[in-house]
Amino acid sequence: MGKATGFIEIRRRDRGYDAVDERVKHYHEFVIPLGDEATRDQAARCMDCGIPFCHNGCPVNNIIPEWNDLVYKNQWREALEVLHSTNNFPEFTGRLCPAPCEESCTLNLDDEPVTIKTIECAIVDRGWQEGWIEPQVPVRRSGKLVAVIGSGPAGLACAQQLARTGHRVAVFEKNRRMGGLLRYGIPDFKMETDKIDRRIAQMQAEGVRFRPNSHIGGNVPVDKLLRDSDAIVLACGSERPRDLEIPGREAAGVHFAMDFLVQQNRRVSGEAFVNDEILATGKNVIVIGGGDTGADCVGTSNRQGASSVTQLEIMPRPPEREDKLLTWPDWPLKLRTSTSHHEGCERDWSVVTRSVRSKNGVVTGLELVRLEWKQDDNGQSRMSEIEGSEFTIEADLILLAMGFVHPVHEGLLEQLGVELDHRGNVAASEADYRSSNDKVFACGDARRGQSLVVWAIREGRQAARSVDRFLMGQTELPR
Repeated sequence: MGKATGFIEIRRRDRGYDAVDERVKHYHEFVIPLGDEATRDQAARCMDCGIPFCHNGCPVNNIIPEWNDLVYKNQWREALEVLHSTNNFPEFTGRLCPAPCEESCTLNLDDEPVTIKTIECAIVDRGWQEGWIEPQVPVRRSGKLVAVIGSGPAGLACAQQLARTGHRVAVFEKNRRMGGLLRYGIPDFKMETDKIDRRIAQMQAEGVRFRPNSHIGGNVPVDKLLRDSDAIVLACGSERPRDLEIPGREAAGVHFAMDFLVQQNRRVSGEAFVNDEILATGKNVIVIGGGDTGADCVGTSNRQGASSVTQLEIMPRPPEREDKLLTWPDWPLKLRTSTSHHEGCERDWSVVTRSVRSKNGVVTGLELVRLEWKQDDNGQSRMSEIEGSEFTIEADLILLAMGFVHPVHEGLLEQLGVELDHRGNVAASEADYRSSNDKVFACGDARRGQSLVVWAIREGRQAARSVDRFLMGQTELPR
């Protein structure tokens, strides 16, 4: 805990943001840190709640009260050690995680949770500034080689844990640069890629070998990898997007959200791309899908100078505030408005798309209908179209941000012959992360399906523990 009476004396205060009219002119991060003293005050609010529900709310089980107490006592380096004991990359989660820990905070019962995410980010940023974060080179080497396929947060966390325990680790990435969707799918205005680069440099010093431009099952044969490696970890993500199978879908100007976002990230970094340009400049943009990817499309469209941005969601509008007594300390369903929405966006709920309108093969709009949601006799929500509610909306660019269904099966997974679960993900239990092939493990979105960066880090760490036990017969890596 922090100060015994801190939660009574000090009000919650979070990080601020640059003004909208300034931040939409660039792709840099625009969060304004609190500063050391203000962060210490916020850490002081962590109360002696008896049962720290924040531990369970956090997928990596961050030891939150302890590092809050250390920050309050101005013991920043010790706080960093505690933070790193459960999370390899807190600068990622401190920027990208939706903070389920704060929803589980006891003080959230009064809508004043501790600013856990902000404190976490401040700790690790201070660590980088002070030079406290250094490579952890193992004393002994096992001689075992592990191939990690995919360099997103799951693959990087797994690779770092295995390297630190003494294994030779090679990370294979099909793209030119390492980072997976951290680099190519997350807009730079949410997290700039220098945060990834310095972790890559740290891991290289720890002995991890990175192999970009290596598409396993493509330009790198799967059989060779199986022969040369003592274990393989599938951390290749969930990249098959959910499509919208409606009349007119084939019109020019209808794109998957990730094609749009990846292209912009390549543009920002100066990396070439082969596909035709997808730009929102001067266009009426419709984003179909109400999640984080959709919000990222909104922010990117605004920065590209879209004429208008509208986000559509098939589900009903969530409540502004959850029923705490019903949902706490679990993750609640409630209306969430991102910084991208504040930059300019119309939002509409309970809407389904019937068809895409086009002229000469180019999109001009959407035909939609409103929905009514009711519970059936089993308590399940069912939707039905509202008669006479049809309407149209103009569109020059339509971005499909309806999530991802499973990893790509063609190539790597088919050639490995690993079993898939009923959703099309790699079948591997949370107990040992082992696939149907004894020397092949799976973690992150490839195993659990589309999820959060913090879940990816958790699964990468836990998979590393299972791989180490498989290779050595025992393990000292934390779960």
